[in-house]
Parts: sequence; C-alpha cells; structure tokens
Amino acid sequence: MAAAAVLPAPVDAKRNWTPIIAAPAVSSLGNDDFDPKRHLAFKEVPKVYTMKDIGLPEDTGISPVAVSEPFPLFTEEAVMRMRQEVLSPEVLGNCQYSSNLAQCQLRGFANKYAPFVYDVWKNPETLAIISKVAGIDLVTEMDFEIGHINISVKSEAEKEEELQAFNDRAQYEADEGIAGCPWEDDKPIVDWHTDSYPFVCVTMLSDCTTMIGGETALRTGTGEIMKVRGPQMGCAVVLQGRYIEHQALRALGTAERISMVTSFRPRCATVRDDTVLTTVRPISNLSELYNQFSEYRLEILEERIRQQLKELREANSAGRKVATRKLKAFFEEQEKFLAHMNREMVDDEEVVRGNIDDSHLLKRNPVAVETAVKSVEAKSKKRPRRF
Repeated sequence: MAAAAVLPAPVDAKRNWTPIIAAPAVSSLGNDDFDPKRHLAFKEVPKVYTMKDIGLPEDTGISPVAVSEPFPLFTEEAVMRMRQEVLSPEVLGNCQYSSNLAQCQLRGFANKYAPFVYDVWKNPETLAIISKVAGIDLVTEMDFEIGHINISVKSEAEKEEELQAFNDRAQYEADEGIAGCPWEDDKPIVDWHTDSYPFVCVTMLSDCTTMIGGETALRTGTGEIMKVRGPQMGCAVVLQGRYIEHQALRALGTAERISMVTSFRPRCATVRDDTVLTTVRPISNLSELYNQFSEYRLEILEERIRQQLKELREANSAGRKVATRKLKAFFEEQEKFLAHMNREMVDDEEVVRGNIDDSHLLKRNPVAVETAVKSVEAKSKKRPRRF
C-alpha cells in the first residue's frame, strides 16, 4: 500500500454532524466515578479464534489468540458517559487527527478531558477481562493510546443514497445468481494496516441496529480475506492486531459509526514487546508519544536488569561460575531492545503529519498477496468466510 503525503484536514472545533443517539441530559447521566459492578456488562469469555485457525504460525504473536467474537462489555449508561466525554467540545477541538488511512480520529484525550474513559481502561477488573479474552496478562499501552476514536459519518441523504444503491445492486446480483458484498471493499473506514501495538480492544459506541456491513476484514496466512462481524453498541472485539493485517469495512444504513480502540501490551517485562510507532507517529503529539513510549520501555529495561542482577548475585553467593554465554545473550537482547526504541523515535522534523507509509505491513508470501488482490478485484463471487 503506497501512501501519498496527505496532510490532515484543518481541525474544526465545531462539529458539522449530528450524533444519531440523542445525548441524555448531563443531570440524568450523573458524574459518578466508573463502577465495574454498574458499568461493566461482561458475562462470559466469548468464542475466540487462534492464530492457527486463521492460517498463521502459532508463535506469530505473544498469545495463541488471534481475535474474539463480539461480546458485551459495557452497559448503556457506560456507553453514554463515554460518548459524552468523547464528543465534548474540548476533545473535538483539541484532539482531532486525520491521515491517509482514516479521515477522522480523536487521540490523546483520555487523561486530559475524559476521566471516565480513562478510569474505565485503567481499572483492574476491565484489564482482567481483556487479559482473559486475549489469553495473556495485559496492561494499557500508554495513556496517549487510551480510547483512540475512529469516526465515520454521513448525512441522511448520503445514507439513503447508499442504501438505495445497495438494494439495486443486491437485486441485480440476485437476478444474476451472484453472491458477494462488493461495496464493502470500495471505501473502508480504515484501510489495510497492522496495529502499532500487540493487542487492541475495539468497542462500539454507536447504535448499529440498522447497520449493514461494518465488519473487520482479516488477511489470513494464505492471503484469503476473513471477516469478523462488527460489535453492537457496548460490545467489543479483542484483536492481536500487531501481527494480523486488517481493515475496518465501511457500513451502510447508519449516519455514524464511532468506535473506540484501546491498545494493550504484555504486563510481564520478560515477554517481548514488538510495539512500533509507524501508524501513530503522524497522528500524534510527538512530545507526549515519545515521552510515554520511552518511559514504559525504560521501565521494562529496568525490570529486566533488576532480574538479571538478582540472578547474578544469587549465583555468586552460591559459588557458581558466571554463565557467560547466557549473560552475553541477555546483553545482546537488550542492545536490540534499545536499538529498536531508537529507530522508532524518528526525529520530529522527519515525521510528515498525516502520512502513514506501508512499512508497518507484514512481509507476505507473494503468491498469497496475488491471491488476495485477485479476490478483491473479482469482487469474490464466493461469499467470504465470516466469523
């Protein structure tokens, strides 16, 4: 995917669209703190699909889990509270970004303007749920990445025009005996990409009752396209997005689609952290991003050194020889860790605002790529596999 140097549209603090869910009065929502018993709707672990299930090596990522089916996570009250903060004038006026991958995003607002959203994702019970679904103990990546918002909006006229076009095409395909959903590949909300961070939790903040489409498309290890159905309002999907190429397909039948994406990394310092900043540098306050990235990575390094120092001292106290090869391997690993950090922190003046290149995409088998491209170009006469 070649990316042109696209600068984001000028930020307009005044919203030029109307949310399809009428916001309740502030007094009716209240301003109570996040309460897991009141605001979490999670009941049981959903069905998950493994890396092996989607044709990728089992050791590709940091967990065998690739993606979950949508599952209830938040109550309606919690969703309304989050919408209230996310769509506030402060957030819309100060935290909007756009790029060649997505036209409207809100980032870096939770710890400044959205205390409820911030507390939702930092709460131990929320983290325990996400970790359970992901199959590995996780923590939020960094404060800047809490509650990243993707917004897709249409006017009522545009919505009706799309639905009419869809109905006309569906009738034609029915008459011709063709199955498929060609409109979904034409204008994705977020184009093909891999995430910068190991895991994400995608939560729907819009009413999707009448929505057609809106799935997440995954590129499998064989190059095929698999689709995971989109979550309903208050529901979520957990995806190991750093290691799986995916895109958010556009939806019909609704005037807005607001999704919240919160990123996670492994809690354990000894688990590898493959975080990159490729897809987030051009749509971030670099000072905040680099500060938080450096802080948590140095904390990981600090913990690793503490553990290694403890082992070294214990071995010396027990009269054992220094395990030279093991120690040198540790040094080499940390050198790579620091070199990776250095590469990701590109000088500010070299970052093109809004321009995300394709270096984040995984290296794929050329045959698999050709198969996928032909599948999309032919509009797939065979309906894609869906979860």
